[in-house]
Amino acid sequence: AVQAFQNALIRVRVDGTLQEVFFQEGQDVKKGDRLALIGPAPYQAAYDQAVARKAADMAVLTSARLDLARSVELAKQQYTAQQVVDQRTATVAQLTAQLQSDDAAIAAAKVNLDYTNISAPFDGRVGIRMADPGNVIRAADPAGAGIVTIAQIRPIAVIFTLPQDSLPAIQAAMTLAQGAGTKLTVFASSPDGKTLLGQGELQTTDNTIDPANGTIKLKASFPNADNRLWPGQFVTMKLQTEIQRGAITVPSIAVQRRADGLFVYVIKDNAAAVQAVTVGQDDGRVAIVTKGLDEGTQVVIAGHSRLANGTKVIAAQGRPTS
Repeated sequence: AVQAFQNALIRVRVDGTLQEVFFQEGQDVKKGDRLALIGPAPYQAAYDQAVARKAADMAVLTSARLDLARSVELAKQQYTAQQVVDQRTATVAQLTAQLQSDDAAIAAAKVNLDYTNISAPFDGRVGIRMADPGNVIRAADPAGAGIVTIAQIRPIAVIFTLPQDSLPAIQAAMTLAQGAGTKLTVFASSPDGKTLLGQGELQTTDNTIDPANGTIKLKASFPNADNRLWPGQFVTMKLQTEIQRGAITVPSIAVQRRADGLFVYVIKDNAAAVQAVTVGQDDGRVAIVTKGLDEGTQVVIAGHSRLANGTKVIAAQGRPTS
């Protein structure tokens, strides 16, 4: 199925009133775009208070340092006891540590203040809004802390499965492609396989085969510039592991089966003739014929039940398969 390349639930990280939203539902946004604002007043006040507390403690520390300096000079002249110097040294150390605590409090208050501004974590499209301005939202509420979801759909990902027997061929093809600095090509089509929705690249295979059904998961990415792929959509996937140039292909429906093997009806002198063939790959739409046909040979693709060797037919020119 099609999946967003990245998907995130945009949640609040501090409690407060949802003051503003800056997006329209279904809008494309860029990383860093402002999405919403939680009422910042209490967090701004906490930040200002922390800054003011540091300023006050700095003033006290400055005074304590002056007192210590005077005590040191007086102690040198034996006008004051060493105990006074020791006490004032300890006071300066204590106030210095308090400044470090103040810095930590300022940093924490700044983090909470910054959390009131909610931004997009990556490029994507926002969904339907989950909360309206004016609502009080609590970060600890697992059900009510979300504002909107954002999904990256350009590029977009598709997760699909293939039989485990195909894994060696896929791995070999991936190794060759990697050596050439490329990736394997994948195609996504409508569920009936008739409409091509996009061409992309195979990104990776899963690290485990599903023992329940003997399949391996693969992940592909698509540029999806025209938004033809959508999260949750079901598609038909094709993985191209090699290119056979000059291969003879026919529509899959042209290939028939009988007791002694596969055959097609070819047209000779306006009559149908049975031609035995050997088929390599067949994806249900196009079959690669490795033996039995020459390029340009006309084959019958409909009405097989009414045909036999020598049956007269009227040929209609169809589109070449690929």
